[in-house]
Amino acid sequence: MNNMPEVKVGIVAVSRDCFPETLSVSRRQALIKAYAEKYGMDEIYECPICIVESEIHMVQALADLKNAGCNALVVYLGNFGPEISETLLAKHFEGPKMFVAAAEEDTEHSLVGGRGDAYCGMLNASYNLALRNIKAYIPEYPVGTAVECADMIHEFVPIARAVVALSDLKIISFGPRPLNFLACNAPIKQLYNLGVEIEENAELDLFEAVKNHDGDPRIAAKVEEM
Repeated sequence: MNNMPEVKVGIVAVSRDCFPETLSVSRRQALIKAYAEKYGMDEIYECPICIVESEIHMVQALADLKNAGCNALVVYLGNFGPEISETLLAKHFEGPKMFVAAAEEDTEHSLVGGRGDAYCGMLNASYNLALRNIKAYIPEYPVGTAVECADMIHEFVPIARAVVALSDLKIISFGPRPLNFLACNAPIKQLYNLGVEIEENAELDLFEAVKNHDGDPRIAAKVEEM
């Protein structure tokens, strides 16, 4: 039995209209290239829409991610990003999300036109995620080169896979309470917080089921499968 979910991470670059959008796009392309060379393209998707200021871009990116079958999200700050749109994207995306940012290149290629200030944007994005009560994965040091950010995203993949798996998980348990009587089971709240669904059945129901299915060949077959 293999119930390991597959993860497809959509990578969306963001930019503010007071910075050149082309900088974010070129840095996104460099990030995708670095990831593909090191880890392949099976687990990632490059969203062609760069979110600048308008929330219309956010809606377009959200639709594109859905159409591409993405179940995890990386918001990539190629430069200082739009705090409203980027955090709304994280809010409305149904799945685990991560924020990372581009480090400044060397002075030969950076200076005025290539200055993105993504580090400052990352600080603001973190603060705005907290304002909206949005849970997102942020690495310990989330600012890096294309290769470093590719490594961060690769480390995020198993985290995203665990979150996706838990959000689709249903636990069927047996205990002293009858079905649909969870009022006395407060400790399971943390499982609900992870998106896990729980069905608790009474032990007497289990006893009755065992008696009713005594000798059923399906039981042995299911045990063998598991």
